[in-house]
Amino acid sequence: MANSIWASLEQSGLGTTIASNEWMFPTIETIHVFALVTVIGAIAIMDMRLLGLTSKNRSVKAVERDTVPVTWIGFAVALITGVLLFVSKATTYMANPYFLWKMGLMALAGVNMAIFHRILSKGIDEWGKPGGSVPAAAKLSGALSLGIWLIIPFCGRVIGFTLGVYY
Repeated sequence: MANSIWASLEQSGLGTTIASNEWMFPTIETIHVFALVTVIGAIAIMDMRLLGLTSKNRSVKAVERDTVPVTWIGFAVALITGVLLFVSKATTYMANPYFLWKMGLMALAGVNMAIFHRILSKGIDEWGKPGGSVPAAAKLSGALSLGIWLIIPFCGRVIGFTLGVYY
């Protein structure tokens, strides 16, 4: 049943157009990579600030205010292009463990982000001001986020080298 869903997506007009067109897949993939670099770069800036490695002269709240909009715009573009890439080779991607790892790690990154924003960021307005420090739990969240977002592009890159190997 699940295979037929992925096959249907892949064989849809959109899926076959992207897969068979000489320039479409590489163009979408290039935009996807640029969007991911934007997402990872913005997240890394925030995570490194939480860890006290960069932007020490700025409050955590100021860094968050600057990076969150960029992160969401990049993520929206990455999501749209990622879905387009997926539709063109859905059955192959769903059989690829590196794709599944990438999706799982992105879900874990989302959970980490939600916990940070909903629970751990209480008092964020004081972090980085004189006398204010980043709590250990927030630093741990930043370190976890940074680690996850370093592994995600590795999985994405390996997908390209293992297409067709797992099905």
